[in-house]
Amino acid sequence: MITVTFFGAVRTVTGSMHLVETGDTRLLLDCGLFQGRRADARRVNSEFPFSPSSIDTVVLSHAHLDHCGNLPTLVQQGFRGKILCTPATRDLAALILRDSAEIQHQDVNFANKARARQGQPPLQPLYTIDDAEQAIRRLSPVPYHQTFQVGPATGVFYDAGHILGSAVTVLAVEGRTIVFSGDLGRTAAPIIRDPESPPAAADLLIMEATYGDRRHEPFERGGRKLADVVRGTVRRGGTILIPAFAVGRTQDITYTLHRLQDGGKIPPVPTFVDSPMATDATAIFRQHPEVFDTETLARLRSGDPFGGRDIRYVRSVEESKELNARHDPFIVVATSGMCESGRILHHLRHHVGDPQSSLVFVSFQAADTLGRRLVDGVTPVRIFDESYEVRLQVHRIESYSAHADRDELVAWVGRMPRVGQICLVHGEEQQCTALARYLSRRGIKVTVPTRGQRITV
Repeated sequence: MITVTFFGAVRTVTGSMHLVETGDTRLLLDCGLFQGRRADARRVNSEFPFSPSSIDTVVLSHAHLDHCGNLPTLVQQGFRGKILCTPATRDLAALILRDSAEIQHQDVNFANKARARQGQPPLQPLYTIDDAEQAIRRLSPVPYHQTFQVGPATGVFYDAGHILGSAVTVLAVEGRTIVFSGDLGRTAAPIIRDPESPPAAADLLIMEATYGDRRHEPFERGGRKLADVVRGTVRRGGTILIPAFAVGRTQDITYTLHRLQDGGKIPPVPTFVDSPMATDATAIFRQHPEVFDTETLARLRSGDPFGGRDIRYVRSVEESKELNARHDPFIVVATSGMCESGRILHHLRHHVGDPQSSLVFVSFQAADTLGRRLVDGVTPVRIFDESYEVRLQVHRIESYSAHADRDELVAWVGRMPRVGQICLVHGEEQQCTALARYLSRRGIKVTVPTRGQRITV
């Protein structure tokens, strides 16, 4: 008998984590950070609903923080098995986990200064740099299409087309097959290949539903919108802030800005990628051309598809601080993508009250994050425990989503030989239930699980 229990990214888009049990083997699909209200996030991320030492293996779909970011806590609390992933995911996850630990350390120190002024007790980071290194040592790479063994189960990774190294996982055990989509990418997305449809029939498909209730705008329209925002903000003399995940979205944006500048669609405005992790992640992208699409491979042969004469990568804190002393128009791309941590918070704190500047969201903003409050027009907002009125112009461009939309998800399912039942995860309740209704009308049994719900396959 095989059981699956859903513990994370259930009716929400963060904290991906699902437990598969068969015989004496316990397998964890992803171990991501839950992001939301600080108190809730701290509790959820620090208290596992199972004993970490009882987990034999983790299978990691990709290197985004909401899928890999709580691995150090798992190891800290007793996990001693392998973390299986693709080679590119191994390289990127090592960067993300180190960066996550460092950002937590920095943010806690910064917040504790304000807490000390308010007479409040100091906070502690969720995990340390050493915890992150312990988790990184357990990352074990398996290439696409190569079979791996986890107890009685065999597994294979297929390209999910979401970010560099992202994988669809197919697990076969006891004559049954479980497919975990991870995060699925879009057809004709820039840089990487399209998602593969696994050739296996699925008794259970665990599938993401981030955009299960809508269709995306074409990528080309997003480029035109970004160009309009850049031109308008530069004319006003303002600054363009672009919160972006260091892995995937930052490379999409630099790739687009490079093309826009080369094509004369935007003026030659200084552009800064203000993130050591994004800088290193871009270097890793250059090291894994085996997952690039044909257009990016052609650009790679003729130059750097992620660079350009006006794009500069910033590493040091001193260089980052100097950006906020500039008075000329410029673009800064900085982490994190949901404005929950990282250098974007410092730039926001400096520019949030400037009506000449623009904040451009190019990623999904989960409920209860600072990014979501800004998208929803909330003012004032709290940044580092201090209140700020929002006066800068807020823009939202959905064309750059690395997630498949409703039609792409349905088409991907349709290319599989057979699907017995689907459990929809990694989507807010509205998106999951909308996609469930859509798929159900096509005769597929669909469930939207709740946290802790257990099913038998």
